[in-house]
Formats: sequence, structure tokens, C-alpha cells
Amino acid sequence: MKTMSAFTAVLREEMETTQRSLEAAQQAGLPFEVHLHSARLLDLLDRAERNSVDTTGWVPEASLSMAVDYA
Repeated sequence: MKTMSAFTAVLREEMETTQRSLEAAQQAGLPFEVHLHSARLLDLLDRAERNSVDTTGWVPEASLSMAVDYA
């Protein structure tokens, strides 16, 4: 069984928090906040990739599509 590093655990937690914030901003009709959370989510995904962290399954396709559309 593979144990998640502290870096990976914090990264995943940040992604989950950002996804919830992105969805809440979208539902509230707050386009500027949607943009900010979208950019943050994409930044976290980029950081994971640069550190060879496999994020498969961490971000639902709907959240990823929203982030790409609004960032």
C-alpha cells in the first residue's frame, strides 16, 4: 500500500477546497470568483504535474471543464 506524502495530501486538500469554492461561485453567479477559483485549480494541477503527482480522479470532468472555460 502506497502512503501519500504530506505534500500530496495538502495538494489534494487544496484541490478539493478549490473545487467546492469554484462550484459555489458558479452557482451564485459570481463570474470574477469563478475566474479566480478556476485559475487556482489549474495552478494546483500544474504544480502536481511538475512534481510528478498523479491526480487521476481528483478533479471531476465538470469541474475541470469549468476551470478551463473560465480561467
